[in-house]
Amino acid sequence: MIMPAIISSIVIGIYESILIHRDVTIPTHRFGHTIHAFIVALIACFAVFNVPFVFHIFPQLDAIPFVGTVLGFRIAIGLIMMVKIHGVSAALKGAGMAAHGMRETWLHSAMVAALVIAAPYAWPFLAPYLPSWAGGGNATSVR
Repeated sequence: MIMPAIISSIVIGIYESILIHRDVTIPTHRFGHTIHAFIVALIACFAVFNVPFVFHIFPQLDAIPFVGTVLGFRIAIGLIMMVKIHGVSAALKGAGMAAHGMRETWLHSAMVAALVIAAPYAWPFLAPYLPSWAGGGNATSVR
């Protein structure tokens, strides 16, 4: 499922960009973080929408308890997203690159992670309202 992952990552990227504009006041950090957010959201959304494909590419994941299930894998990706988002903010602070303006919260990170986890479950409800070029028109089921 490529188009649902792209559309979801764009929505999640826009949401994170809005949060970044609230949290980050330094324009260059805002731009860099926004680009980074879109790229990572695309990778995460592709993974959560295509769990069987990811398990086919990385069969070792299927053997890990809890992570080897579809829901467990999606939750793991969400947790990775949450730590990554918060970690980037902390790294910039620690490197002295953000003397002010970098105050992303765990709540911000958790909201974006929750959106990534929920995206495949929300897609069948949202797809009928989207144009056909965006993968809409008829609801597609996501396991």
